[in-house]
Amino acid sequence: MREQDDEREFDIKWADGAEHKEPSARARMLAARWKENPPAPQPFRADPGPREPRRSSWVSTLIVFGCVAGLIALIGYVNYRSSY
Repeated sequence: MREQDDEREFDIKWADGAEHKEPSARARMLAARWKENPPAPQPFRADPGPREPRRSSWVSTLIVFGCVAGLIALIGYVNYRSSY
């Protein structure tokens, strides 16, 4: 049984030395698509375009502390109302 396994072992050097390699399914799909409708040329490192200015860290901190304070006030109000 071991002799049959040795005969059927895949030889990577033989496969790499193949004269013709079939393209992958994705490569064939893109080639067919681009034959009919070629993509527009893209620069190597395209400019991402304008972005919104980032919010400063103190504004984010203020929002978080405001939410926490509001939650504490809400819990305190609910506890105050339930005690009567």
